[in-house]
Amino acid sequence: MGDLVECSCDKMTSKGNRLAKFARTAEAKKSLPTEGDWEWGGCGDNVNFGFKRSRDFMDAPYRKRSDIKTLVKLHNNDAGRLAVRNFMRTECKCHGLSGSCTVRTCWRKMPPFREVGNRLKESFDGAAKVIPSNDGHNFITEGPTIKPPGRFDLIYSEDSPDFCKPNRKTGSLGTTGRQCNATSPGVEGCELLCCGRGYDTRIVKEKVNCQCRFRWCCEVTCNTCLVKKTVNTCR
Repeated sequence: MGDLVECSCDKMTSKGNRLAKFARTAEAKKSLPTEGDWEWGGCGDNVNFGFKRSRDFMDAPYRKRSDIKTLVKLHNNDAGRLAVRNFMRTECKCHGLSGSCTVRTCWRKMPPFREVGNRLKESFDGAAKVIPSNDGHNFITEGPTIKPPGRFDLIYSEDSPDFCKPNRKTGSLGTTGRQCNATSPGVEGCELLCCGRGYDTRIVKEKVNCQCRFRWCCEVTCNTCLVKKTVNTCR
């Protein structure tokens, strides 16, 4: 139950054809088996099936449209799929007597989800802004000196709203009064979250459970303690 007959293991071909087809990136080439006897086997992830089904599901409603938002969506959808397919890795299992590795069976495996996410986050941070081209069916970069985006790159056509200040149109309440972390360089840090306006620091007292004890059976009892806590809020 739940299995798709057409979504079986990845079909293995000859070594030469398979290697040439797979090794599209420098990182992918590093994961290829290079020494000893080996053969394709196991149950490789059928990424091509997922690639095709993703196109059918995500792209089909937009294929007959050519407005800039649609072009951006289709390009970014494809970049996301390539972030998975072009960084597939090879895993191998040894076969032989007494733990030797006389022959290895190798198969293709998708990269970890977190690795794909990190790669897309890097692309997001370096995304290029595009505008419609004169023919109305393609896009070009907004600035003439900006390098045209490749298939792996992410793009956008509209600037993000300013969430630092209240905006009824977008529903943003701004960041004034938001708690922030004065020591963090991340998005929760005061430097970013307060949008350069600075922050106020105050000491507050907070009730917390303390000196907890287990009583047989089966109860945990705690005292209530007052602790001092430093709170930073955006101006």
